[in-house]
Amino acid sequence: MSIIELGEVRDEPAAVPSTRRPRAVGRPSRGAAVLVLALVVLAGATPVPQRTVHVVPASPRATTYLAGDSVFVVDPPTPDGDRYLTAYAQPTANGTVRRRWQAPLARHGDYLGVRVERGLVLAMEVAAPNRLFQTAAYDAVTGQQRWRQPGATQSTVDGGLLLTNVREDGSSTMSRVQPDSGQLLWSMPIPSPANPSYHLVEGRVDQFVLLEPTGEVRVHDAGTGRLLRSVDTLSGDRAAFQRMQVVDDLLLLVPPGSARLVGYGLAELEPLWTVEVPLVAYAVSCAGLLCAIPETGGLQVLDPTSGVLRWSDRSQDAVVGVRHGRLLMAKPGRGYTARDAATGQNRVELGEWVLTPLLRPDDPLVGMRRGDNGRLTVAELDLVAGRARVVDVLPGIAGSCQASLPVLLCQRVDGTTALWRLAR
Repeated sequence: MSIIELGEVRDEPAAVPSTRRPRAVGRPSRGAAVLVLALVVLAGATPVPQRTVHVVPASPRATTYLAGDSVFVVDPPTPDGDRYLTAYAQPTANGTVRRRWQAPLARHGDYLGVRVERGLVLAMEVAAPNRLFQTAAYDAVTGQQRWRQPGATQSTVDGGLLLTNVREDGSSTMSRVQPDSGQLLWSMPIPSPANPSYHLVEGRVDQFVLLEPTGEVRVHDAGTGRLLRSVDTLSGDRAAFQRMQVVDDLLLLVPPGSARLVGYGLAELEPLWTVEVPLVAYAVSCAGLLCAIPETGGLQVLDPTSGVLRWSDRSQDAVVGVRHGRLLMAKPGRGYTARDAATGQNRVELGEWVLTPLLRPDDPLVGMRRGDNGRLTVAELDLVAGRARVVDVLPGIAGSCQASLPVLLCQRVDGTTALWRLAR
């Protein structure tokens, strides 16, 4: 079912009464005619913004995913215990939601995600009681199941798939499978607890990094599994625990004691710098810089080549997005602000919003908030322009939204799921 809705009328300031003297009596008809003609011309030249809304056939207990050019529905079990994955094509502006295919799913397990990769639909589930991952691959066109393997997948730069499988006994493996058939190409044990980190090129893995309990760091090629290089990072206690993370072209280590952060160049595994950053929880790339987040909160922004501190912030603000040299910072209980990544300078307060999961990492940041009338305001958070641009105001939305503007997928208050194509 497809419905065309008129765009929400924005609140405008009330007109200020004119202070000019009234025009002479006897000329109202001419003025009215001119006004009517002007309105007709303007109405023809400027169409009213429209949105379309399409109901997705899904039960209130189903889980829906926006992926690729489709909407995927994971149905709850039937009385007989059967479960299904159904693919629907995203409709055009005047089209309808058309079912492409339906495929049976495993009867047990919670589905954590559905995504589209190189002609495959990958559905990942986690099964109780041991929370073990499974991935099933379906043909994106026909829905035919190609394979099912234990583990969680990562896509590689050369079109393959890596599977990280943590078994019930605590052992773990890294494997590579042929995407079309699921054929196992190679497999290797990985240290326990499983702690691989990945070097990405445009969001896909070209190398993975393993940290041995002895302190040895190993860099492997994601295509062949071949060991490329390694380095010993613990000269003392071989049983000491340390943590590892790859951020851009840096290998980061938090040595035993968690009082320091050590940066290595990933290309040659040469040590570059060591800085005092107590209790580092994790680090993220921040527009060409390195943002280190301590477990106690706050932020330290470092030069990735030298480790020199550029600026720091002791507040509890959290980095939740990076766009074009700007950081989107969540201020607890006070909404969001855009800050300059290079200096930390506050650029603008963006207000209180709830961020919506995005289809692609480079999609516009989308925030939502509910008004007093229950309607949901949808806005694009533009960090460069420093403003929250209202895209639309929608009635009847309960939540569970996903976005890839101008497309929005949400559950409505009546239990149905709908897909909006918003007027931008």
